Formats: sequence, structure tokens, C-alpha cells
Amino acid sequence: MAKKRKKVKKVKREARVKTKIQKRAEARTNERKRRTAKARTIIRKPVKLRIKVKPRIKERTEQARKINLGKERGKTKTKSKIIETYNVTADKVTATINITETNGKHEYKVNMPELSEITKALLNEIRNSIVSEVVISSAEVLDPAALEGLKKKFWEKAEQLIEKKVPQIKQVTKHLLVGRLMHEMLGLDKIEFLLADVDLEEIVITSKREPVRVYHKKYKWVDTNIILKSEEEIINYSNIIARRVGRQITTLNPLLDAHLTTGDRANAILYPISTKGNTITIRKFRRDPWTVTDLIKNNTCSADIFALIWLAIEYEMNILFSGGTASGKTTFLNVCMPFIPTNHRIISIEDTRELMLPETLYWAPLVTRQPNPEGKGEVTMLDLLVNSLRMRPDRIVVGEIRRQREAEVLFEAMHTGHSVYATVHADTAAETISRLTHPPISVPPNLLEAVHLNIVLYRDRRKGVRRILQVSEFIADEDRVTPNIIFRYKPILDKTVEHMKSMRFYDEIGRHTGMSINEISKDLGEKKRIIMWMVKNDIRGIEQTSKIMNLYYSDKEKLISVVNQNKKFSGF
Repeated sequence: MAKKRKKVKKVKREARVKTKIQKRAEARTNERKRRTAKARTIIRKPVKLRIKVKPRIKERTEQARKINLGKERGKTKTKSKIIETYNVTADKVTATINITETNGKHEYKVNMPELSEITKALLNEIRNSIVSEVVISSAEVLDPAALEGLKKKFWEKAEQLIEKKVPQIKQVTKHLLVGRLMHEMLGLDKIEFLLADVDLEEIVITSKREPVRVYHKKYKWVDTNIILKSEEEIINYSNIIARRVGRQITTLNPLLDAHLTTGDRANAILYPISTKGNTITIRKFRRDPWTVTDLIKNNTCSADIFALIWLAIEYEMNILFSGGTASGKTTFLNVCMPFIPTNHRIISIEDTRELMLPETLYWAPLVTRQPNPEGKGEVTMLDLLVNSLRMRPDRIVVGEIRRQREAEVLFEAMHTGHSVYATVHADTAAETISRLTHPPISVPPNLLEAVHLNIVLYRDRRKGVRRILQVSEFIADEDRVTPNIIFRYKPILDKTVEHMKSMRFYDEIGRHTGMSINEISKDLGEKKRIIMWMVKNDIRGIEQTSKIMNLYYSDKEKLISVVNQNKKFSGF
């Protein structure tokens, strides 16, 4: 019985607990419903929040609101303004170039007709057909000279396929489609239009995250609307450039210094050496090279200085061309080369082919070569310099003096009777001497006496112009060398004026030729008249200039007669 009573009590207790739990649950449910109903009532009624703001805080808030409103209005009013428009053609495809200005910042925009998805699919199909049907040898891929033939083969095949698939296509549309295929398969895609623009000096690809930048002759550094899709695309462009000159760029050899088939200089650096991403820098060279007439007209150099350089080159004097980066050293050296007589043998030595001499000159251009991945096959500038002395050159042209051994061989060539022209990085004549006589070049000071003229070039970054800063000669005195400045640039006049009389140049000319000072002055006067006659008659092509020089060395009296009578160039 006792057990039964205990069991009944336990059941009653559990029932009471269960009832309490149910009541609590019901209470919570009812409270939840009540709060929900109240919240719905509050939402239905619009409530105005009133916040008291102190006067000073209120004033500041109003000022901030007005400033933000002004900014927003400024943003809405800011528009790109087109300040110049012109067309650029590459492989029969024409793109419109718009130079725009937004808030004082210029942008270079390449505009081309947009292709529909159907047209893109057609091009992909034609591309696959060309790849499968056109047979290309490895020699054609690696030989820069075979590029034109390869382009012609691709062009003809692409035209056939497009005409077959779209029989009634217009000529202009056909050229557009074939040209786009050519740029994508054999070129650098939209970069081809930048290479074809004669107003650009530099093209820089920094990474896929940044737009391609260009250095415009008129607007300086500007961004373009070209952004590459991926880092792999930049690597592909680097490989295309490398293959054309028989080189390669890999993760083991991530640096490339080469030239394009157009003659432009290209430099590429792969990630992670370039920490932002894969980088390509292309320095463009004029398709129509600068000549004496051009540099006199744009006030880079005077006729007096050109006459002096002509005299030095005619009588095989040694000249160094100095200047900072992008000051125009190589360009000026190239301009002076037509002064060399046509029957003299010229050997040029460069890391990257930059010189463009007239076809009438007897010229053998040599370039260095980097080693292969195994470290074999390298050809250095020193190798070429030593080898050039065995080629019986009359003139040796060296791209740039960088190292001691190269400089020693070069100066040895000067002392053995070869006429040498070279460039060196230095901003003044005194700095040229300092660079040559100190590490890493460290040429003994007494060897500098072999240099007869030093032409120093200068780039005014503010005005964007290049000028001859100094024309000097080196005076060696025991273990010390000092420059004697013959001409110097006056920024106030924007003119190069005579500074001091020559102390040894004319004596060297007289010693080599037997000419008196009067005869040298007369010769300089004749050269100056010829140069000014060329400027007056706008004789500026490199081939035209070469013809004038040929006539001077073959029949000087005839040329002087034409100049004195002021005849036109076409008249003889």
C-alpha cells in the first residue's frame, strides 16, 4: 500500500510540474503575439524623429552638406573633352585616335569598330582554318626578314576564306577583318596601332591591372584606353618580340633587350623580377629618320656646329657623344653618319640595333647576343669590338661605352689610327671626363687625348625640347684632363653660342691635312653654306642627304656652284 501511495503522489507531482510548464509556455506565446501586434501598429504609423542639435554642430553639418552637394554637382558636370582627333593605319586597318581632356588630365583613346558576336565567331573559325591549312617553317618564324612574306601568305589565305564564307563582303570590311586577324595572330593586337602612330615616342605596359601608357610628343605621358586581359597575354607579347630576334625570355632568364622588326627598341621584364607584373617598354624610332635639316629647323643644333662636326668626320677625327637618358645621343649620332665618305667602311657595334644609315654607305652592323639557358653562345660587345679590328674598318661606331675593357679596346683603336664614334652617359663635358677616368670604366687620363670632340646633348624636361648643351675638346696635362668648351647653350636665348677658342682641334686638323687656319675657316664656311642651302630647300630625307654628301665627295665644285646659284635640288 505504501508503495502505491508513493507512486500516486509522484504522478500528481509530475502533473503539477507539467501544468506549470504549459502555463509558462502559453504566457510566453501570448507575450510574443502582443509584442508583434504592437510592432505592426508602430510600423503602420509614420514616426518623426526629433533630434536636438547644438547650434555649432548644426552649422558645421550644414556646411558639410553644402560641400558634399557641390562635389556631387562637380562630378555630374565633369565631361571628357576631345581636343585632337586623327587616324592611324596599321595593316590596312584604320583606327581613330582621340586625345581627350578630363579635369586637366589627357587620355589617349584608340577607337575601332566593334565586332558583333557573330563576326567574332566567324573570325575564330577562319583563324582555326588558317592555323590548320597554312604551313609555316621554323625558319619563317625566327627570321625577321621573312616576316613580310609570312604576313603576305596569311593575308591571302584569310582573304580567300572570308570571301568564301561571305561572298558579297565589302572591301573595307574585308580589310578590317583580315587586319584584325593579322594583329592577333602575328602582331601585338591593339599595340600595333600605337606602334604605327608617328607621334608616340614610348609605349609602356606595366601590368594587366594598369592601362597601357604612352609618351606623346605633344601631350607627354598619357594613359590609353587599352588594358590587357591577363599577365599571360603580356608574356605572349614578350615571347613574340624575343622570337623575332632569335632570343628567348623565361623565368630563368626574365630580362629581354631586343628590337622589333620595325626597328623600335623593346625591353621586357617578367614577374616576380617586376613586382607589379610582367612589363614591356618599347622605345620607338622614327620611320623617317631625323636629318641635319630637321635638327636645325627645330633648333636642336646650329649650322656652325654641324659644319664643325662635318669637318671632324671628313678628316677622321674621334668624337664622343654624351648626354643623359633620352637626350638624343643615338639620334644625333645617326644624323651625323651621312657625313662619312661613301668609300669608307663602317662597322657599328650595338647591344640593340638602333642606327639607321643610308644604303649608299659601306656599312656592316653588328649586335651582341645573350647566352642560351645553358650559358653558352654569348657574344659580348668586347668580342665584337676586338673582332671588328680584324675587319679593316675605316670607321668604328659603338652604341655605348659601359665597361673598362670595352673602353680600353676602343681607345686602343683610336690610337692605332681608326676613326671612332661612341656614346656615353654623362650630362656635361666635365662629367664625361669624370665617368671615363673613374670606376667602372677607369680609362687612364692620358688616353683621353685621342678624343678630338665631345658633343654633349641635353633634354629640357619642362619644355620637352632637346638641345646641344656643349661642344668641347679635351686638354690633357700630365695626369689631369680638363674640357675646353668651344660652344655652349644659353637657355635665355635658346641658342648655342661660341664660348672659347679651340686650343687643339684646329691644330690636329692642320697636322693631319696640312691646311692652314684660313683654309680651315674657308672649308667650314663652305660646309655651312651647303647646310643652310639644304635647310632653305627643305632637303631632309636621309637618302636625299646622302646624295648631297656623295656629290660633295665626288664633285665638290659642282655642288658649291649649285649652292652659290641657289638652285633647287631637283635641278641637277
